[in-house]
Amino acid sequence: MLQYKPVGQSLTVTIAGELDHCAAPQIRQMLDDLLTDPTVTHLTLDLENLTFMDSSGIGVLLGRLRALQMRGGTMSVKNMQPPVEKLFRLSGMHRVIGVEKTDKGGRL
Repeated sequence: MLQYKPVGQSLTVTIAGELDHCAAPQIRQMLDDLLTDPTVTHLTLDLENLTFMDSSGIGVLLGRLRALQMRGGTMSVKNMQPPVEKLFRLSGMHRVIGVEKTDKGGRL
């Protein structure tokens, strides 16, 4: 469900499948485990393989953002699929979490 790649003080995590009320607790715990490293100051979530996200997923993202901000860190997302991007925009998440351009030259 998660793959990760640390690069210096940055961590890129790829989330695949669905981030809904069933998967949220497990993904939250996995992300929290990765973020126990105090040297991580930026988290990038690669959502290319995330097919669905609901409000529970939004809660997971906001919680990790808050944890990073408390230690002066930041978070961004990239490669969102259209349904996830739509939820991201409608919920206003794009105003609080940075959106990187896609690796494949898409809209974001």
